[in-house]
Amino acid sequence: MSNRRPPAFFISGSLGLGFLNTLATPADTPVDWIDHNDGLLSWLEQARLVPAEVREALKARAVPGDFDAVAAQARVLREWFRGFIWERSGRKLTANDLGDLEPLTRLLGRDEQYSRLVIGRTEGVSGLELQTHRRWRTPGSLLLPIGEEIAKFVCSGNLESAKACEGSTCTLLFVDRTRGRARRWCSMAICGNRAKQAAHRDRRKSGQ
Repeated sequence: MSNRRPPAFFISGSLGLGFLNTLATPADTPVDWIDHNDGLLSWLEQARLVPAEVREALKARAVPGDFDAVAAQARVLREWFRGFIWERSGRKLTANDLGDLEPLTRLLGRDEQYSRLVIGRTEGVSGLELQTHRRWRTPGSLLLPIGEEIAKFVCSGNLESAKACEGSTCTLLFVDRTRGRARRWCSMAICGNRAKQAAHRDRRKSGQ
């Protein structure tokens, strides 16, 4: 892993869709944020999907190769989801799409979530809250919150608004929530500004 890898991008408006941005070309060179175990753990940390104590506990119990195997599974999940998204870009999901979600359904079926009562942080009638927790039994359980975020995106109705940045080399994806779905860039400060500069140069050339 290169120490010069930039921080992960969270510009998509959805962690589920943003998972696809772990492989992207924000400038000229492709970057894979989950190319091995440390990359996956770093992305999960930046996405705030797995508590630090859970990551440390899993690392303490793991044997060599465990996390590399999970990172490989994460990349397979990512490319399956990328294909699913591109085949359905711009349209609503229907019952006919459910069968193609089987890889996600199998992953979600491995989850071990449970609820428990805790003392609440906000004032209420009883002072209690019902919290949901997850049993993190193996390194493979690191994929569970990713699957959950993908499922949230699939069910959100935002697939119709998913777009790829129009930057000439950029491949980042995002949910366009602007009026009239007019958003074109992952970021106006990066790709939008580059496009403006390129257009300005073209205008100057044409005026010569």
